[in-house]
Amino acid sequence: MSDWRANLIDEDAELAAILHETTRIAVLGMKTEAQAGQPAFYVHYPEVYEILGEPVYRKLADIPDPVDMVNLFRRPHHIPPHVPDLLAARPRAVWMQLGISHDGVAETLARAGIKVVQDR
Repeated sequence: MSDWRANLIDEDAELAAILHETTRIAVLGMKTEAQAGQPAFYVHYPEVYEILGEPVYRKLADIPDPVDMVNLFRRPHHIPPHVPDLLAARPRAVWMQLGISHDGVAETLARAGIKVVQDR
């Protein structure tokens, strides 16, 4: 079995490769147009059904086509409840935005073969 740590991505060349291979991105924790002045990781609006003209899905696994990357905009303590959904969706990569990291979640995803970027 290969070393799961190889799925923890931090090198610029590896980041560039993820971006080059990515065509479909799901954003977890995206804000609505009405909250444009707030950082995205501070908000979560379950009553919203569309953002920027795109449908909102309550579960990543419900998105009809495969997702290459999940872009995470959630506070670190809000990330663990999303792990089962992330594992079910099986994106190639999960990218936690600048200021967002969770080593336990990163390890779980990396062990499942998902590339993980934290705090970038």
